[in-house]
Amino acid sequence: MAGFTSPPMNSEQLDPDQVHAMVAEGDLRIMLMCLVHLTGDRKWLKAPFTPRRDVRLVADPGAGLPGEVADQIRSAVAKLLIEGLPEPVIGDPGPELMQEMMNVCLGEIVPSEYVGMMREDMGFVSRDQGLAVPTEGPEIEVAIIGGGVSGIGLGAQLGRLGISYRIYEKNPEVGGTWWDNRYPGCGVDTPNHAYSFSFGPRHQWSRYFSLRDEIQSYLVNSADTFGVRPHVQFETEVVAAHWQADAHNWLLTLRDAQGQTHQTTSPVVVSALGILNVPRWPKIDGLDDFTGTVFHSARWPDGVDLSGRDVAVIGTGATAMQLVPAVAPEVNSVTIYQRSPQWARPIEGYRDQIPDGSQWLLTHLPLYVEWFRFTMLWRYGDGLLPFLRRDPEWPHPERSMNRINDRHRQEMADYIVEQLSDRPDLLEVCIPDYPPYGKRILLDNGWFATLRRDNVHLVTDPISRVEATGVTTNDGQCRSADVLIIATGFETTQLTARLDVRGRDGVELANVWADDNPTAHLGITVPGFPNLFLMAGPNTGLGHGGSAMFQAECQARYITAMLVEMSARGLGSVEVRSDVHDRFVAEVDAEHAELIWTHPGMTNWYRNRHGRITALMPFRLVDYWQMTHDPDLRQYVTEPRYDKSTPTSQR
Repeated sequence: MAGFTSPPMNSEQLDPDQVHAMVAEGDLRIMLMCLVHLTGDRKWLKAPFTPRRDVRLVADPGAGLPGEVADQIRSAVAKLLIEGLPEPVIGDPGPELMQEMMNVCLGEIVPSEYVGMMREDMGFVSRDQGLAVPTEGPEIEVAIIGGGVSGIGLGAQLGRLGISYRIYEKNPEVGGTWWDNRYPGCGVDTPNHAYSFSFGPRHQWSRYFSLRDEIQSYLVNSADTFGVRPHVQFETEVVAAHWQADAHNWLLTLRDAQGQTHQTTSPVVVSALGILNVPRWPKIDGLDDFTGTVFHSARWPDGVDLSGRDVAVIGTGATAMQLVPAVAPEVNSVTIYQRSPQWARPIEGYRDQIPDGSQWLLTHLPLYVEWFRFTMLWRYGDGLLPFLRRDPEWPHPERSMNRINDRHRQEMADYIVEQLSDRPDLLEVCIPDYPPYGKRILLDNGWFATLRRDNVHLVTDPISRVEATGVTTNDGQCRSADVLIIATGFETTQLTARLDVRGRDGVELANVWADDNPTAHLGITVPGFPNLFLMAGPNTGLGHGGSAMFQAECQARYITAMLVEMSARGLGSVEVRSDVHDRFVAEVDAEHAELIWTHPGMTNWYRNRHGRITALMPFRLVDYWQMTHDPDLRQYVTEPRYDKSTPTSQR
């Protein structure tokens, strides 16, 4: 098996009582898949061993199976563990068996197009399949801007293929978004076993949804494990990148921690800057007049103590939903200024530790962690997207997109009513009037319970101005505060254009993307900018579910496959054709016109001020995986590599 490191085959004698106790807590549907791999016996895929469908993110480990059937499965797994695990009879199940196993595991029919994607993501087939750098010819060199999730993932893949690279990271450590954001309660809203790389040793996550420190630690360890760290130049910011057509390379201007600048060159540049790291400050009169402590949530000061203080929080998005419940118990008061309410759904197990039994099996039972990852990625993947599409026959377009979306709305509204039934004042202002999922999917982290606290106050009247000692709203009331926390999100439309990037003929990327309108073919390449590749670029964010790690690996595959093609064909530059780019952008816009994020009844950070969606991808994960797996050089204008010793006049 190719892409992951499984637990070692365990030949030592394990304590039988411990084994039975741990296996009793395991997920039966996943253990069934392990039995198929370890024994090769397909009886485990047939009645009576067929799990019931369960769409909850953290599903019932009993899988809806009768007690005697469950006991048979547990006994078979325990026997293998106690007697000493054999090598799996089946490593890669192959397309036909893989689809059957996925169907049985989930209790539903999985479309065939997901088979290849999941075999690759689970490590049964290498993500590097078909990629081999020619041993002859000039060495490929890549400059990567940013050492976050995307930079680490790309660096790891380039390293596996023997491609030379250098990562320029402005911070003193890797992590990107997870290095920058360290506010109390900061954590992931994607299950960790999906929000992690598909390759390398599996991390032993403590929770289903981990907090920031554990994620940052994972990324630091990944940089070490994958051999990325020696390639990182820390505290170095790329401030400019100018294409030099005659030399077929990029001239990079770098700035170090002391503010000194110098230049270097690289034939290929990959921008892995990310999207959730440049704070967006609201335009509020008097903000500079505040005499207390003021900071953006993404720039949380080291050592700040909120104990006993009066805190004001501007914003009620994803950050505030994590932050406020974390700080409310320690402050004297917290006043939240809400522009619009948010839909939030409860997730059973959201704050839970992974049970000991599951944790033990994730470590000791081969293939358990791979199938556990599969179930998490599937339940948090593409299933929601069809229900975010506009039904032209639906009679209530102002409140929902279709019948299922309306049912989701009612379920979430009922939940909010249940949480705030004793507070009609809150209930009146906490149920949104726009369709659910029209803004970022939020998970209730104790938000509604926190709003009921005596020291928490929700203000919905618009802010008029900030005073020296507090915040004044349009009703004329000034509420005092000695700490002001800005939780208004990030600048999400500039992306790579916030650098001084100049392509062919000196064209500036900032001008190409003017008016907050970034576009790129597949979110990766832009006409006029040869040998420049983007990660987490325009229209690659996920609004319906899925994992940013998955997206990063898709983009890394596309970029490395392109580099391999360039090397094999002796190309000095590749530049996406304008007509290819324009067709892709038109397809993106046409899809979004039918999806929830363009609904007129709300605003969100996914779209620019003209209403165009610039951040999110309208496609399924499997569609994007297929689009980005193997680049088509017919979509690009290419130039051959030349011998650097040739005089410029002869090129």
